[in-house]
Amino acid sequence: MSFISVFDVLGPNMIGPSSSHTAGACVIAGLAQKMLGSAIKRVEFTLYGSFARTYQGHGTDRALLGGIMGFSTDDTRIAESFEIAERKGLEFSFKTNEEEKEVHPNTVDINMIGQDNRVMVVRGESLGGGKVRIVRINQVDVDFTGEYSAVIVIHQDRPGVAAHITKCLSLHNVNIAFMRIFRETKGCTAYTIVESDGCLPEHITEELQENSFVHDVMLIQS
Repeated sequence: MSFISVFDVLGPNMIGPSSSHTAGACVIAGLAQKMLGSAIKRVEFTLYGSFARTYQGHGTDRALLGGIMGFSTDDTRIAESFEIAERKGLEFSFKTNEEEKEVHPNTVDINMIGQDNRVMVVRGESLGGGKVRIVRINQVDVDFTGEYSAVIVIHQDRPGVAAHITKCLSLHNVNIAFMRIFRETKGCTAYTIVESDGCLPEHITEELQENSFVHDVMLIQS
């Protein structure tokens, strides 16, 4: 028998009419901007399915833009996110893709360019009740929810890297809730995602990057 929390019934604290189209959209964008790890100067949102058909009426566009600027789901500034982004000098655009059908109905691709010219594309799905799933990072299929603190390690698919990651976390007494490895193909780029039910030490990123096969580390505190 599955457990249902009262929060699954009531839904999240939020601004907007829909937990999936507004709150979920805000959460996805918030996770995306944390993954980029730098101030964003340009962002393009591509919406699919139900998102594509109703994004203006349900405030999905404003919620996505608010999330990219770090607003929480109950932040009243979401209603003015367009105006705030323009004042900040953040370039943004929205487009729809209703041709691609093999996607979750509430799906968005977020293409970000940072002030340091770093580029990242994140695909997220809004599952309802404010819950989300990140399913793609830079063309590599992944799977995590953002409900836990997470460290995402981008590395070459080589023996010993996973052991290096777990050793670094163990030295700081990090309790691992989930650990999964996703890769393009054998020997190519891999993403190791480790989720913890506790706060992750900020300096863990430097220690993880001491391995020569590690290209980048993203830290996302829940």
